[in-house]
Amino acid sequence: MSGVALEIDGIPWATKTLGLDLRHERSYGALDARPVSALPAELAIGELIQPGLRRNPRRAHLLVSTVLGKHVPTEPRVVLDAGDRLGDLVRAALGDSPALVLGFAETATGLGHCVAARIGAVGYLHSTRRDVAEVETLTGFEEGHSHATSHQLQPVPADLFRNDLPLVLVDDEISTGATALDAIRALHAFSPRTRYVLASLVDMRLEADRIAFEQAAAELGAEIDTACLASGRTVLPEGLVEAVAELPEPELNPVAAQRGSVTRLELPWPAAVPEGGRHGVLRSDLPAFDAAVGAAHEVLRSRLAAQFADRPVIVLAHEELMYLPLRLAAELAAAGTPTRYQTTTRSPAYVLDEPGYPLRRGFRFTAPESGQEQPRYLYNAHWTAEFSGRPDAAEQTDPVDAEADPVLVVVVDPPADTEELVAEGGLVDVLTASGADVLVAVLPGADPRTLHAERGGRVTTLPEPLHGPDFGSYAAEEVSWLLKDLSEVDLEADVADRERRIQSGAAHYAESLPIEYQPDAAYRTLFDEVLADSAERLALAVATVAELVVAERGNDIVLVSLARAGTPIGILMKRWLRSGRGAGLPSLDVPHYAVSIVRGRGIDAVALDYLARHHDPASIVFVDGWTGKGAITRELTEALDAYHAAGGARFNDELAVLADPGHCVRTYGTRDDFLIASACLNSTVSGLVSRTVLNDALIGPGEFHGAKYYRELTGDDVSERLLDTVAAAFDAVRADVPAAVAAVQGSDRTPTWTGWASVEQVRAEYGIDSVNFVKPGVGETTRVLLRRLPWRVLVRAAEAPEHAHIRLLAAARGVPVEVVPGLAYSCMGLIKDVRRT
Repeated sequence: MSGVALEIDGIPWATKTLGLDLRHERSYGALDARPVSALPAELAIGELIQPGLRRNPRRAHLLVSTVLGKHVPTEPRVVLDAGDRLGDLVRAALGDSPALVLGFAETATGLGHCVAARIGAVGYLHSTRRDVAEVETLTGFEEGHSHATSHQLQPVPADLFRNDLPLVLVDDEISTGATALDAIRALHAFSPRTRYVLASLVDMRLEADRIAFEQAAAELGAEIDTACLASGRTVLPEGLVEAVAELPEPELNPVAAQRGSVTRLELPWPAAVPEGGRHGVLRSDLPAFDAAVGAAHEVLRSRLAAQFADRPVIVLAHEELMYLPLRLAAELAAAGTPTRYQTTTRSPAYVLDEPGYPLRRGFRFTAPESGQEQPRYLYNAHWTAEFSGRPDAAEQTDPVDAEADPVLVVVVDPPADTEELVAEGGLVDVLTASGADVLVAVLPGADPRTLHAERGGRVTTLPEPLHGPDFGSYAAEEVSWLLKDLSEVDLEADVADRERRIQSGAAHYAESLPIEYQPDAAYRTLFDEVLADSAERLALAVATVAELVVAERGNDIVLVSLARAGTPIGILMKRWLRSGRGAGLPSLDVPHYAVSIVRGRGIDAVALDYLARHHDPASIVFVDGWTGKGAITRELTEALDAYHAAGGARFNDELAVLADPGHCVRTYGTRDDFLIASACLNSTVSGLVSRTVLNDALIGPGEFHGAKYYRELTGDDVSERLLDTVAAAFDAVRADVPAAVAAVQGSDRTPTWTGWASVEQVRAEYGIDSVNFVKPGVGETTRVLLRRLPWRVLVRAAEAPEHAHIRLLAAARGVPVEVVPGLAYSCMGLIKDVRRT
């Protein structure tokens, strides 16, 4: 790379003239960058920040970001990409743990939102310097070096973020880290946590500052990690404060020969959708937020096309309202409008019209918010190649003229939509005086009282469950599906193409469905034989796990199966409890539901809302068919924690399964890795219901996750045959159940996660990039052969009867079967990595 366009002769003006230098130490590469990235894989300090100046006796230097969109008009995809890069590093630091994110006002409110969205945070909140009469200020902290020192936290409801989840604090830079430590101490005193992650675009701390972090962590008894795109140090020359004071008085508020125009536009925004993180954005708010952004963009784009056709646009965010204008800018750019993004600021910086200096022109204006006396500032707000925001701008060709005449779209919310905004000396006045055409786009914003009502009572109107025979082939009394019927939607994709999209990151596996594979007659005959041979073994495991649940949770329970593998097991448990059970044990007719859980996306929160409204959350027992390596077990725990942290009820995350070969749970019918007949087929053994679907285009706010009912496969359906065959074996095993239950209760049931360790070993030995490509156990191996693109199958023994059906499926699909003596599971299915082909 040749360097950034904000340099002259390869050296920034402030470095060449005053000796203010930014030294690079280390870059941290993108871990999961977008397929088409706006930025190179790694960025140096000089590509992320440039040295600027300010007249401040405490701190005369200013780090001007090239990727934040604060002082420099920046391509919106650059800003989003930088936030995503930082989010990837945060996720790597957190591992699989759910987390909350806090962004620092004002500079990092948009960046924090980007990070929260990227990592799928339980919730996002940013500090605020705005007093909102309708809400309670929960706590606050001070920022020592800043021109506006008080930060307030105003989540709605007030206790929304009072929990012990890891907290990610996001700022644009870490200079010394003193502000972050002050914030952590204040937050820790309010709501102690065991872990904090401080994330920033750049980390410029000295060794003494890093030692202070270690001491603070020890003092608080908590981990404090950091994540950044690059680290370095700032070299401050002697006498910098005095040198800046001696520079000529900056010329602000340029005036053109002809004043520009001003237009007002009201943008739509739902009152119940947070427009930013001031009062908190929950993960459950994101679909509604995205939809609202789309609607606002259409209105804005239509006005620009009608009034300012073929003109480039600079979207100007104001104060803390940063992320929503950024998203609008990104939508405009994606629709073909040349667009830049930047924000106003409270920070007075030194303006100098010199090549290689990042703050070439500036505006000072009256704060539009009532009661605010300090002036506000805006820098550059001009369309030039130099201020494209691309680190490689010198090598880029703009889609418009280098000195284009952009429309300035000023996005404000109600507190800034005042007479001061357009009065003499206000933002609109100084911009139009410079000759710019200004479009003031006003967002009504969310009402905190509406947010409080919505979050206090969760979802006010909930969908109703689905039942057979209208949905699925199971009888209505057997299961209530907490799902949305997508039967008429074309969701199936070719297995190979679907696999490529999933592995490339272009799509999530839950957004589509594989084509329902129907085995040949020989395989179906084998299914019948396997079912007949294993019925008593299955019946004993069903009865064992059902009785363990009752022994530990009592008679007043509600079975909630994880669709779809858990559904037939939940029905069989329900049938066992309703049967004679055993001597002296009452029959129990317990409710049974099926809900969706999606790896990487969590459990259906609307379904949880429904359960919490209709039953005591303490009575809910989650049920699944089997454990593989334990990914869904972990997903359930994290999702329920996240739901509770977001204001929902507390559910017990103890998962009950028929078989636990992965040693991931305490409540199970067996830990043998044997053939469960319900794993042998797809929907035809699962009530003719597909795997669940979570697709934002189809599942809106307040709706359950979706699934399809394959009515056309009724002739091949063996779902009831499976249930009836196993239930018919209850009498044969009834006398054996007490001993089987006692054996499990008397054993060490502590999860050891040995299955996960075995998967990691196979992954390493076979050179597989991700554990997600290794599917252990008979059930998961069957799924690979039926629904994914298999690479090979590993079996512990050549002719073991428990995987006879797997050998048939492998032969039908031309998949090699490899014997691996000593394999921890009976078999494993390895998914083909299409990225290597």
